[in-house]
Amino acid sequence: MLNNSFPTRNTVNKSETWDISAIFTSEEDFKEAIKQLEGDSENFANKYKKCFDDPKKIVEALYVLQDITILSSQISHYGFLPVETDRTDSDLAANLHIATQAVNRAQQKLLFFTNALLELSDKELDTIVTVSADLDLFIEEIKRQKAISLGGQVENALLAFQESFDQPYTIYNQAKLADLEFPDFTVKGKSYPLSFVLYEDFYMYSEDTDLRRAAFDVFSQTLSQAKHTMAATYYAQVCQDKAMATLRGFDSVIDYLLYQQGVSRDLYDRQIDGLMTGLAPVMQKYVHHIKEVRGLEQMTFADLKIDLDPDFNQAIYFSEAKDYIQGACQIMGPDYFQRIAPAFSESWVDYAQNKGKSTGGFCTQAAQVHPYILMSWTGLLSDVYTLIHELGHAGQMIAAEENNYYLSSEPSLYLIEAPSTFNELLLTNYLLNLADDVRSKRYAKSKMLTNTYFHNFVTHLLEAAYQREVYRLIDAGKGFSADTLSEIKQKVLTDFWGEEVVMTLGAELTWMRQPHYYMGLYSYTYSAGLTIATQAFLNIKAQKESAVTNWLEFLKLGRMPINQAVQVAGIDISDDSALQNSITFLDQTVDDIIAYSQKLGE
Repeated sequence: MLNNSFPTRNTVNKSETWDISAIFTSEEDFKEAIKQLEGDSENFANKYKKCFDDPKKIVEALYVLQDITILSSQISHYGFLPVETDRTDSDLAANLHIATQAVNRAQQKLLFFTNALLELSDKELDTIVTVSADLDLFIEEIKRQKAISLGGQVENALLAFQESFDQPYTIYNQAKLADLEFPDFTVKGKSYPLSFVLYEDFYMYSEDTDLRRAAFDVFSQTLSQAKHTMAATYYAQVCQDKAMATLRGFDSVIDYLLYQQGVSRDLYDRQIDGLMTGLAPVMQKYVHHIKEVRGLEQMTFADLKIDLDPDFNQAIYFSEAKDYIQGACQIMGPDYFQRIAPAFSESWVDYAQNKGKSTGGFCTQAAQVHPYILMSWTGLLSDVYTLIHELGHAGQMIAAEENNYYLSSEPSLYLIEAPSTFNELLLTNYLLNLADDVRSKRYAKSKMLTNTYFHNFVTHLLEAAYQREVYRLIDAGKGFSADTLSEIKQKVLTDFWGEEVVMTLGAELTWMRQPHYYMGLYSYTYSAGLTIATQAFLNIKAQKESAVTNWLEFLKLGRMPINQAVQVAGIDISDDSALQNSITFLDQTVDDIIAYSQKLGE
């Protein structure tokens, strides 16, 4: 529910916040953990400097390294989680720096070990796996990284600059969440508060057209005040990416970033191009239908997230979300929900609205503790979609950590968004099962489009198409300004939406709204993951034998090659069939919605 005044962090209800004392019970414990990390890393360096002619000793070292990495994860999370809830608090930022520097110091002491592994022959590396088969994925990744390793001295130097390399992301978030002051705005004589979170989590979905468009105008005007700073910050990021690509022997920064994911250029381009051409007419048909049903003279960029049937909405409290999510997960068997159920009783979720809080939502796991989820609850069904999405990440993180050597427990970025978006499809399926009339069925299917597919197949797709053009500029030896970025974004939006959507002033600034551009090639992976999730969901709905079991096994996988991983899930990505199946599914969904509207006389 929208707060009439936007609170500061120290005034929010503690029950709406996460509990990081599960990581360390006090600041004293945090400081003791840092001392332990320093001691453990120093002892490791002294003990395992000369162990590389003994496979058993290497295996022993790798399990000690695992324990040190787990402690590093806990320290990092204790440092950065509070900052994500309030970027206006300088004390929290100082604590983050303490944690980051401690972890970086430890990594610098430990890097010799990875560098030494990279210098071993494949035959010597294979011997390690004969001693401990659980290390197979880790060793395979070491083999892959050998091709782009720069040697111990250079790798050590690069690691020393790691905190500096992270600064573009930090500066972007500080500018967006701490420095930008969004003014109150007035509509029909009534004043409304505004912030990044309020716009993206509330006003963007408002059923009041005047309020929605006015909020977008003021939001965009305020954003534009920082466009040159944000463009310079992003330029620093892409120059850094390009320099690293060149150092590691890649002509294209895109190819370098894809190498980190284990993804081919063909697979990447296929995902973006396939949706830009195949999905665009489907979504144009859908927004045209919304415009007709809602009686809008024109569909503007500010109107794209509105509901088809806003009068059918009802407020949903966080306390009610558990029932929705438990019901949605039933199809997967009892253990599926039980794995994530503690989120509601052990304060995994921070859902308060407050000034300075990061936008959107994310899930991250403090190693051997539990996942943490950040979001802002506004009382809309979209919040339930966000929560079940993040709990999809949580379930996968837990399963993968339980079933893999920790240093190879994180799958390729290409697969990361599959478990989360799959969960969103389970929620829609649950809503459809509850629906006993035409209007309820239309509501459920339109919510799936508005939340799951619009967000992952459209919003993040358009980010990816934009990002590809930016990196192409950098690969061509060119630079950019804020105006260049706006021109690129405007063209991508226009290419996708055609004449169905009016690109009002401010649409071109959408490049300023997402942190994903500071995370490598992340944006396109939302649609890649949802393509996999859609095919898995369709397999389950078709009652294919073992479809549920396949997906549960998929969630346990660590850093496995992506083609092998999706095969475990019963899916083939060697061609574009899964992508085309997803587009066909969406096209049919839009046709169903239009047919429901006709039955309702709309």
